[in-house]
Amino acid sequence: MRTRMKLAAITLDCPDPLALAEFYQQATGFEPHPKSDADFAGLTREDGLLLGFQRVDDYRAPRWPDQTVPQQAHMCFDVPDLDEAEARLLELGAGKPDHQPHDPTRARVLTDPAGHPFCICLDSPRG
Repeated sequence: MRTRMKLAAITLDCPDPLALAEFYQQATGFEPHPKSDADFAGLTREDGLLLGFQRVDDYRAPRWPDQTVPQQAHMCFDVPDLDEAEARLLELGAGKPDHQPHDPTRARVLTDPAGHPFCICLDSPRG
């Protein structure tokens, strides 16, 4: 019998956990974790998934696509409308790197306020 694992949490390093949690809370609608503080903040999804943000002294933001400071993690979010999602995320403080390796009608790379790259992908059934 194989042991099945269920993803319970994803945690990102950052300089300001509460600020990054606020960005992702506005972007995703996940609920703030009640025990969030200046050193570790979290958001929870209805199914229990925790998106965490931990303070790191001397944090260095990833340099995407350059790997002098590697991205170390990469998240993708499905969205129903790429243009609408991109505009809203940029308004919330996301950045948009010049390098866009995907078909822009299917996916786009953005960076969160702490520099982590993430993709927004046109929501479609996965095969």
